[in-house]
Amino acid sequence: MLILDTDHLSILDRDTIEVFNLGRRLASVPLTEVAATIVTYEEQMRGWFTVIAQARTTPQQTEAHRKLRRFINQFGRINLIDYDAEAASEFERLRQTKIRVGTKELRIAAICLANDATLLTRNSQDFGRVPGLKFEDWSV
Repeated sequence: MLILDTDHLSILDRDTIEVFNLGRRLASVPLTEVAATIVTYEEQMRGWFTVIAQARTTPQQTEAHRKLRRFINQFGRINLIDYDAEAASEFERLRQTKIRVGTKELRIAAICLANDATLLTRNSQDFGRVPGLKFEDWSV
């Protein structure tokens, strides 16, 4: 299983060479093998709510809501992996090792480890600190 990190999921909403690279690689994988975590969904929704809250004019507000709708439609096609009891147990185990990684990143890593999945991310600096975590950057 491949799990999209927040940064790889965000790439899909841009018009860059990174989206071409990621899209090309993802096209070679069955959609059933690609997922995102509930933690990533939470991060994305918080970001969209901030964008909407900061929109001051009517055009800004309608555009922000249109983009939120597009995000929800796109995200709805991706399998979603829960932060369940096994992932929570893995998270606690990792926290006890005193790894210097943010809480959200550590939860995403725990979900990947609990599901024996490979994380697709550009954040090798943080995720590289997590023992046993498989990760790759498909944006290059």
